[in-house]
Amino acid sequence: MTNPTVVKMIFGSHLYGTNTPESDMDYKGIALPSWEQIALGRIPKHIEYSSTGNQTSRNTANDTDVEIFSLQEFIKLALGGQTVAFDMLHAPQVCILENSNIWEFIQDNKHEFYSRRIGAFLEYAQTQAAKYGIKGSRLNDAKAVLEWLLDQGERKRLRDCDLTTFPQGEHIEFVPADPRFPNSADGYRICGKMVQTTVKVSYAYEVVNHFYQNYGDRARQAALGQGVDWKAVSHAVRAGFQIVELLKHNTITFPRPEAEYLIKVKTGQLSYAEVSENLESLIERVKLLQQNSTLPEQPNRDFWETFLMNVVRDIAAREMLKETS
Repeated sequence: MTNPTVVKMIFGSHLYGTNTPESDMDYKGIALPSWEQIALGRIPKHIEYSSTGNQTSRNTANDTDVEIFSLQEFIKLALGGQTVAFDMLHAPQVCILENSNIWEFIQDNKHEFYSRRIGAFLEYAQTQAAKYGIKGSRLNDAKAVLEWLLDQGERKRLRDCDLTTFPQGEHIEFVPADPRFPNSADGYRICGKMVQTTVKVSYAYEVVNHFYQNYGDRARQAALGQGVDWKAVSHAVRAGFQIVELLKHNTITFPRPEAEYLIKVKTGQLSYAEVSENLESLIERVKLLQQNSTLPEQPNRDFWETFLMNVVRDIAAREMLKETS
C-alpha cells in the first residue's frame, strides 16, 4: 500500500520555463508517512525513481525523474531555506498534478518559512561561482600574498617578517592564536587556506600557490568556455534571481520572468564574461537586500512543528479508529 499523497507536481525546467526539446520530465511530491513508519522511527527522507534505472545516468527528453519527500523531510528542507522546497512551495496550480488539504494549508502559510537568512539560495550561487573562478577577487588576493611572500626570503618564518605589511583583502583574514591550545599560533586564512606564522615562508608560498594555480586554471578554462557546466551555472543564476524577488516582493514567480535569458545560459549561448558578471552582481544584490529586508531573522519553526504534531495525531487517530472498528 502506498503512502497517501500530499502533493505531486511538475518540476524542473518545465516549472521554471527553461525547458528545451532535449529536456526530460521531472516530478516532485510529498507523501504522508504511515503510522508504522512513525511508531518505529523509520520515516524515509525521500524516494527517487528514474526511468533510466540509474540516478547518475544522463537523461533524454523521453525520460522522467520522480522524487517523493516525506512530509517531515519537506518541512525540514523548507525551514532550512533549501531551494528545492521553496521551488515546490511556489509552484503554480497549473503544475499541480495531485493535491490535498494539507498541501493547500502549506502553500497558504508558506510565508511562515520566510526569513532574511535564506542562506541555501545564496550558498548555491556562491558555490557555483567559486567552482568556475567567477569571483576574480580570490585570485587577486592570492596573487598579492604570493608576491609579498617572494619578497620575504623563503628561509624565514612568517613571524620573523614584517607582518604589518601583509596584504589585506576580502579573502585574507588574520586568525589569532587560540589560548585554549598551547601549540596554537597566530595565522592567516588566505582564500580559505590556513597558514600559521610559525611556518616557513617557502611552505606558505607552496600552500597559496597550489590554490592559485588550480583556481586560476578553472577560471581560465571557464573564460574560454571549457569545462563549464552551463546547466549548473544557469541554476545558480536562477537561484540568484529568485532570492532577489523573494527578498523584494515576498514571493517567487514560476515560470521565471527571465526564462529566455536562463535558456541562453543553460545552452552556453552567452560568453563566460557576461554570465560571470551577472552572477556576481546578483550575489551582491542579495547581500544588500538581506541587510535591509523586513523579513524575520528566522523562519517560524514553532508554527511548523505544531503543524507536524497535529498531522501525526490525525494519523494516529485514524489508526486507532481502524483497530476499534
